Amino acid sequence: DRICCWQQHLVPNLMSPPLTYGELCKKHSDVVCVCRYLDAYLKDFLTSAESHFMPGLRVVYYVFTDSPERVPKIQLGPQRSIVIMKVEKHKRWQDISMMRMKTISNIIESHIRHQARYVFCMDVDQIFVGRFGSEALGDSVALMHSFFYHSPKFMYTYDRNPNSVAFMEKGDLYYHAAVFGGKWENVQHLAESCYLGIMTDKRNQVEALWHDESHLNKYFWIHKPSKVLSPEYCWATEVGYRRDLHFPRLVWAEKQYGILRT
Repeated sequence: DRICCWQQHLVPNLMSPPLTYGELCKKHSDVVCVCRYLDAYLKDFLTSAESHFMPGLRVVYYVFTDSPERVPKIQLGPQRSIVIMKVEKHKRWQDISMMRMKTISNIIESHIRHQARYVFCMDVDQIFVGRFGSEALGDSVALMHSFFYHSPKFMYTYDRNPNSVAFMEKGDLYYHAAVFGGKWENVQHLAESCYLGIMTDKRNQVEALWHDESHLNKYFWIHKPSKVLSPEYCWATEVGYRRDLHFPRLVWAEKQYGILRT
């Protein structure tokens, strides 16, 4: 394993899928997957998750949607369940993206903290193609963005507006907001902190460059994650072949912005 300068654990991208680690976690690791609902992707996301996400562990999928009646029926395996949460409808996709932080914090407080130790928050415009298992669990888990993991730091798209709470002059890595997780109390703290930053920006008529992702990067700059997942845990195929990535686990689905961002 490689250890970064602040003693965080990096799940290496050369690691073969573990066969026994999940067995060590079965008795004490319940996982909640919080999904930001997109009608065009949810069925493929959940179907592939049933094959690859946290095999052998009890998993509860929380799906956020403003149209619960449109959630597809999925055949779930043993120790798997789904909870559909209706949320407020927003006109702009940017507001959907940012306001999920409040929803995540609220649902952890009202439900998740009473039933699970770990939470993973994921966009559903992704498809599982390999094991995404208990090796990814940790106190505070972040994901290296596949577009930036080999890029020089000056190319990282941090928010550079000093009027925004998300403003960053420098950072260590660029993290992707499509996947983050950890123990429920740490995820709740992250979500609350990002939401407070977003609302402060709104009061000041400011919007961070990449919305909740900008605030998430600021949070992980101040509160270092205990584990960083390699880009194979959320890979963009358009990046192309990379010889140091051998085991993709989750890949971006083809974007349908014409449908989704209207």
